[in-house]
Parts: sequence; structure tokens; C-alpha cells
Amino acid sequence: MKKLVVIFTVIALFSCKQEADYSPREINWDRDICVLCLMGLADQEYSAQSINQWGEVLWYDDLGCLIYFYGSEDWKRFAGDGPVKSWIGHCETGEWLEVEKAWFRYGDRTPMGYGYGALKNNLGDSLYDYNTTVKRIKDGITMRKAFLEEKKMLGH
Repeated sequence: MKKLVVIFTVIALFSCKQEADYSPREINWDRDICVLCLMGLADQEYSAQSINQWGEVLWYDDLGCLIYFYGSEDWKRFAGDGPVKSWIGHCETGEWLEVEKAWFRYGDRTPMGYGYGALKNNLGDSLYDYNTTVKRIKDGITMRKAFLEEKKMLGH
């Protein structure tokens, strides 16, 4: 009888739904690349990550990459029918911030030239919330054109 109780207890423990771990992951600099542009991550201060219900992680080297990947067919497969949580590095400290709770300043020199750096708090009128920043990026209010022209002039 004791064996039967132990067996049922073990089965019950393993059959319980595990809660997803949405905490930010550390960057593996030798392996992690941006899912959109396939570039190696340059620095944590501008990198972002998305974590799905299965604990899988997608990396982005710039907020703009996350914004353009979001909503794609690949994103839909990644997200499934569950929640996804995204994080972005604080542009001065590298601390991981929930992307939707961050504030963004415009004018930073970012890895892919979109120009938005994440901050923890709204420190002034020149910062944008997440939804406003998404709209600005989709409306083309970025530093990307100048970034690409500079790369072209440098022969990259």
C-alpha cells in the first residue's frame, strides 16, 4: 500500500503543470544572435529578449528588431497561444527591464541604428512609453537611415 501511495505521489508531482519561467536570461556572447538580423549581440545595454511559455528565448540586438519581428509568422509560431514576456537592457546599466514598462529616449547610438535606449523611470518630457515608441519606430522615426548610410560609406 505504501508503494502505491509513493507511486501516485510521484505521478501527481510530475503531471502537475510547471509554471513557466519568464525571468530574463543571461546572454551567451559566444552563441546568442538576433533572430531578425542574425547578428551577434553587441551589448546588453540595447539587447532585448522574448521568452515564451515553454521557456524558449528569442534574442534581438536592438529594440527595432524586436518591434519588426513581433507579429510575424515566426513570432506567431514562437508565441503559440500562451503569453510571451520581453525584456530589454537598460541603456546605461544593462539591467534587464520589462520592455512594456520601460521608458525610451531617442538619440542613442544603438547596434542596428534605431536610436532608442531603455530607461527604468520617466525622467522627463523627452521620454516615450513603450506603445508610443513602437508607433514611432513603425512610423519610421528612427536613426536607421543615417545608420545604414554611414555603414555604406564605411564599406560594411
